Amino acid sequence: MRTTRARATATSPGGSGCSRSTGKEASVADTVLAGGRVIDPARGIDGVMDVVIADGSIADVAAGITPPIGARILDVSGKVVTPGWVDIHAHVYWGVTTWGIRADALCLASGVTTIVDAGSPGWANFRGFHEWIARPAVTRVLTFVHISGIGLTYGPVGEMEDIRYADPELTAETIRAHPDVTTGVKVRQGRGQVGDNGVEPLRKAVEAAEAASTRVMTHIGAGVPLPDVLGLMRAGDIVTHCFQGRGDTIFTDDGDLLPDVRDARERGIIFDVGHGGGSFHFPTGRRAIENGFLPDVISSDLHTLSVEGPAFDMPTTASKFLNMGMDVTDVIAAVTTAPARAIGRDDTLGSLRVGDVADIAVFDLEEGEFEFQDTHDITEVGTLRLTTYMTVRAGQVWYPADVVEQFGRPEESIPPTVRAANGAMAAAAGIVTRGK
Repeated sequence: MRTTRARATATSPGGSGCSRSTGKEASVADTVLAGGRVIDPARGIDGVMDVVIADGSIADVAAGITPPIGARILDVSGKVVTPGWVDIHAHVYWGVTTWGIRADALCLASGVTTIVDAGSPGWANFRGFHEWIARPAVTRVLTFVHISGIGLTYGPVGEMEDIRYADPELTAETIRAHPDVTTGVKVRQGRGQVGDNGVEPLRKAVEAAEAASTRVMTHIGAGVPLPDVLGLMRAGDIVTHCFQGRGDTIFTDDGDLLPDVRDARERGIIFDVGHGGGSFHFPTGRRAIENGFLPDVISSDLHTLSVEGPAFDMPTTASKFLNMGMDVTDVIAAVTTAPARAIGRDDTLGSLRVGDVADIAVFDLEEGEFEFQDTHDITEVGTLRLTTYMTVRAGQVWYPADVVEQFGRPEESIPPTVRAANGAMAAAAGIVTRGK
């Protein structure tokens, strides 16, 4: 039995140099991804096609394209070709917070072309994130701005136990000044984050979001009643950790979906997975899916406590949902068009539209027996697994081995002091970790 691990170890194959003799001709091209199963839920595409890349953009998507002379032909027959994945919940403020991992080492090896930090920076340390993390990255890096001005620097004391850290005006001002990189306001609503402040941090977050005409992403957890949280959220706001399984979950004690949860979805609130190191429970997710309550968005919540397991990466996270009964097209939608829409960028992200930036992911869909773990120390065996074959970011092709050579592996950049602090924090919270 093969155990699911973090990322593929494929070497870098060269272009095949072969040509396709019939069909539509591409007049200008740098690269052609030939013969893969193209799945683009935003455009209703699921079939064997070629994808033509020219000058860093998508030039054509069609079956039977005759490549022009001089184009690099990459044979991806038998593989799944999708828009570049959009992970709307991760933590990449490396070097400033104990949660942060290096974005390019993580994303380019796993089919993710856009990653959104879920509130590591607050207004007070946002500029460092913009200058040192987002701007230099190959990956497109965006962020929610935390309602706590200090953001998520370190975990043993909740960032909203002292409500004075919340400043809606400065949070909104930061978002309005940086629309290129910000996606909304983040707040965490578990007792461990807010102490005795209840839903007051969420009220502050909504105030900031309304002032900036944007959305709120709300972390749900134990100790704050979920109906109270959902009652303050608006259409387009995002609940993250929807299948977290601890304390205040989406189910009643009798195992029924909370009426407040159904009402929230009907009101347009978005439900996001946010797997992480402590926020995904197989029984909760399976029960939801069996009752027709699929996640709107699948995200990883990758950080220093989850990148070595049990989340590992986005393909591993998505594969769990394939094995819980979601169709591959629904899973692909939940990592492409749905997250792009959730952050208000579906006009440019999450699809293979001609003229858009060539952000593309190519995977092997493997069959076999694979072990997957949740964050409650439950292991399940699945029969399907997505592994990354290639990531294309703005027309540049990255194979996993090339990413490791240039950027290393994300876990390699975790300092010993952070490992020690994380271990103590996880033990105090009762979270099982599998890190080194």
